[in-house]
Amino acid sequence: MLLGLAVKCSFAGSDSAGEAESSLVGEVFSARSLAGSGEDAELARAREGDGEAFSRLVEPLRRELHAHCYRMLGSTHDADDALQDALLRAWRGLGRFEGRSSLRSWLYTVATRTCLDAVRSRGRRALPVDLGPASARAVIDDAPVTDVAWLGPYPDAGLVDGSGGGPGSGGPAGRYAQREAVELAFVAALQHLPGNQRAALLLFEVLGFSVAEIAAMMDTSATSVNSALARARRVVAEKVPDRTQQQALRLIGDARLRQVVADYATALERGDADTLVALLTEDVTWSMPPLPHWYRGIEAVTDFAVRVPLTSCPPWRHLATSANGQPAVAGYLWDEAAGAHLAWSIDVLTVRDGRISAVTSFVDAAHFPAFGLPASLP
Repeated sequence: MLLGLAVKCSFAGSDSAGEAESSLVGEVFSARSLAGSGEDAELARAREGDGEAFSRLVEPLRRELHAHCYRMLGSTHDADDALQDALLRAWRGLGRFEGRSSLRSWLYTVATRTCLDAVRSRGRRALPVDLGPASARAVIDDAPVTDVAWLGPYPDAGLVDGSGGGPGSGGPAGRYAQREAVELAFVAALQHLPGNQRAALLLFEVLGFSVAEIAAMMDTSATSVNSALARARRVVAEKVPDRTQQQALRLIGDARLRQVVADYATALERGDADTLVALLTEDVTWSMPPLPHWYRGIEAVTDFAVRVPLTSCPPWRHLATSANGQPAVAGYLWDEAAGAHLAWSIDVLTVRDGRISAVTSFVDAAHFPAFGLPASLP
């Protein structure tokens, strides 16, 4: 495990950034005790330099912390890096954690601050819709744009469906459920917020922390947090549909959803334009980061689908998966030299009233390992 290696390498010393971070973090909460004697004992061992004890303390929280980092950064790979950095900072500063807050709250503080550092250094991530207007006709020779930081998909296996309420649980204390909070529309909207607004909204609306707690976590005032929340809510309300994907999926039911996904994959594999078009809404969009062009409306999307994936691409194979709390399909294209279908894209489907209202095809084989998907199919 990378964390174990990092702990072993760093225990003998610490850097000034980690010390400053942990010094602040160790003082930000005032009135909570640790979860119990078992955690107390593990914490005592970890403070004495037991890296395995620290790993045991962190492991139950790893998935939800990783999802938080993804929401902040819009990239699974960036979330990997941020979480690793945050846990290393936490390990180095563990001696300053006095137990006045829960370990969960303390780790969320470290993770949030780590992500804010990343936001300042890397900027926001984008989808093709953020770069320019939709194309009316298929762009046949569309080339990837490599100087844009693109939003990426998130595997649902990394989500935690909390139900207990309170900070970090994803329960009723937060407005957004865990799956709603990784839906593409929501994560894309977050990318339009400055880092402090993004963090405040997630900590309050998703994780259920109080304004006072967030002010302490972000080393600011309650007034500043309330101001950040108000601005963030306005932006998100403008960009996110009234009905979340979770609500839309519950309305159509599992059987219909499975049929939509199966028909989508079959239509692409058979080059069946009629079946594909019948699955789409009139206002459907289709985008393919890192390709810059995107399409809006049934006419433009049909033109693109017929001229590119249905007729110009080699034979397809597909596997059903899920991403961002939404149905998804992993696409594999035939490669003659390899003698196999190779990983090509993760197509995340947005569904409304039993039909597909958006296809976001994340074209990059590098996305596949995070989903536990094979690199090729026969």
